Amino acid sequence: MKTQLDFAKAGIVTPEMEAAARNEPVDAETLRDLIASGRAVLPRNRNHSFPTVRAIGRGLRTKVNANLGTSGECADMDLERRKLEAAIRARADSVMDLSTGGDLQALRSMYLEEAGTMVGTVPIYGIATEMVRKGVPLEKMDGDALLRGIEEQCRQGVDYITVHCGVTLASVRKLEHFQRIMPCVSRGGSIHMYWMRRNRKENPLYENFDDLLAIAHEHDVTLSLGDGFRPGTIADAIDGAQIEELMILAELARRARERGVQVMIEGPGHVPLEHIQSHVQLQKKLCDGAPFYVLGPLPTDIAAGYDHITAAIGGALAGAAGADFLCYVTPAEHLGLPTEDDVYQGVMAARIAAHVADLAKGIGGARQRDEAMSRCRQALDWDGVVAAALDPDLVRRRLQVAEDREACTMCGKLCAVKIVRQAIA
Repeated sequence: MKTQLDFAKAGIVTPEMEAAARNEPVDAETLRDLIASGRAVLPRNRNHSFPTVRAIGRGLRTKVNANLGTSGECADMDLERRKLEAAIRARADSVMDLSTGGDLQALRSMYLEEAGTMVGTVPIYGIATEMVRKGVPLEKMDGDALLRGIEEQCRQGVDYITVHCGVTLASVRKLEHFQRIMPCVSRGGSIHMYWMRRNRKENPLYENFDDLLAIAHEHDVTLSLGDGFRPGTIADAIDGAQIEELMILAELARRARERGVQVMIEGPGHVPLEHIQSHVQLQKKLCDGAPFYVLGPLPTDIAAGYDHITAAIGGALAGAAGADFLCYVTPAEHLGLPTEDDVYQGVMAARIAAHVADLAKGIGGARQRDEAMSRCRQALDWDGVVAAALDPDLVRRRLQVAEDREACTMCGKLCAVKIVRQAIA
């Protein structure tokens, strides 16, 4: 069976491409060309039907993902459903199930059935969770079992998967030569690194990458090549281990596209503000323009409790430089499992960053939205202000209009807009 990439390379515009293009400033034929060249992806497992089809990549709206899921400390299906509802209400373009507690199969089914948009996972989380539950040491993980676990999730309908194929013997050796404060903060990366060190063997996902590609192609699952050595502090950013892994991911991305498998590249992490733009540009150059999926980035380490704001700052700059997909960060980042309110705030902060990036990139329709808001403000059209806002419900709740509706309570009779309108009347 053919994938979206196979169809695109053959010059065929699929119904999924047409649906995704309706949400973009490009037509379906242009989107097809972007997918064919590897500069855009359309994650949609052939086993998963959902109404909100989205594409990610160059010249398209910057998309936002919400990470959800349980932990071994808190596995509440009702809470996860409320978190999913919050993400959807905040208009996330995607959700990822990162669950490591509770009934993992049932949780994944719930997300796939109720999200209404693309769903991603990190398959090794589930595999490692089951081993821990059974008291089996992580070093006993079997490469074939890992591939079977991935295939099971792909068969279930997951649209894209994060796989840490770039954590290899070569990149681990690089890590040993750099004095990081926090050597590895990626859960998936740390599991692979631990397994490799204990077994003195190569990463099975790197060693058996062709088998992984066969699974992904069969179900048309997009590979999100994970950055297992992403920096967890700004002091550790852009070192040899991170660059070594990125170069490996670039090689694997080319192999994936040759096999008709869509691929995007994941990025950091904690990065100083002055290095964010150059890092995005480096990724784009090395990986032939593949879509770049970033966590944050976070340009400071000390904003615990406010890291959704930190990530929005970094995400806006990364998006303006060419990043295509922002993974939200919630106020609970580094502190605990997020609540539904944390999820909502995280998505909204990331959507602000995405829109700021779209303005900078000149994405069609972005500037018109801002102009519509400005015209409503000048006209003191409060209903229009609500409608033009990124979060209309919040604006409706917070808006305090004066009795004559000619000002808000911030300036009242000294409203500059009102005074100027009177002056030029």
